[in-house]
Amino acid sequence: MFHFQKFSIKQEYSAMKVGTDGVLLGSWAPLDESIKNILDIGTGTGLIALMLAQRSSEATIDAIEYDAPSAEEARGNFTNSPWSEKLNVINDTFQNFAGGINRNYGLVICNPPFFSKGIRNNCDRKANARHSDVLTQDDLISSVLNVLSEKGSFCLILPVTDYSGFKLKAARQGLFEHSRLSVKPTPQKPVKRVLSCWKKFSPSTHEENEMVLELSRHHYTEEFKKMTKEFYLK
Repeated sequence: MFHFQKFSIKQEYSAMKVGTDGVLLGSWAPLDESIKNILDIGTGTGLIALMLAQRSSEATIDAIEYDAPSAEEARGNFTNSPWSEKLNVINDTFQNFAGGINRNYGLVICNPPFFSKGIRNNCDRKANARHSDVLTQDDLISSVLNVLSEKGSFCLILPVTDYSGFKLKAARQGLFEHSRLSVKPTPQKPVKRVLSCWKKFSPSTHEENEMVLELSRHHYTEEFKKMTKEFYLK
């Protein structure tokens, strides 16, 4: 069990456990009270959906999860949270869901299985959660365009090695990047993750920032602590 300030995550059966990537994305994604509908793609344990439920007093949140044991565990985590009435789990592929739904979302968010390179895990469930075999970048983008409202935002986190390729594909299909946060593990190491926010229209300004997670082992930067202060216990 992983405990946050206002909710806890059971992660016994989920293919992907609680990690810094999800906490970063759930904390960073732009969210205001005008957003009434949120879609979390590949919710896993339900972490990001729960973070957004804590951050928003108005929005209802649909959470898609292809892996059945993970979906069931997320459902339990939602039920045991203070926001169970506005959280909903759908056990399906995002492609199927996006092709059959007749509603739009003001925020679509995804911590995606986008390791297109590297050695696959021997466990199929973990491999599917990490690699882009079940949900390719092209499928994600086209499906997001089907469900994203005209003024809505699509936010995700990617390995830096996959970001450039995603950016080209997104631009070709009609998404425009409005903001980006590059994340370095320590001051001495190169950027490892990129968080980005996309919309269906061209931005008047483009916001670019960089953040360092740790100054040394378990010595977190003030910027990271400020971003996540409403969630972590310590």
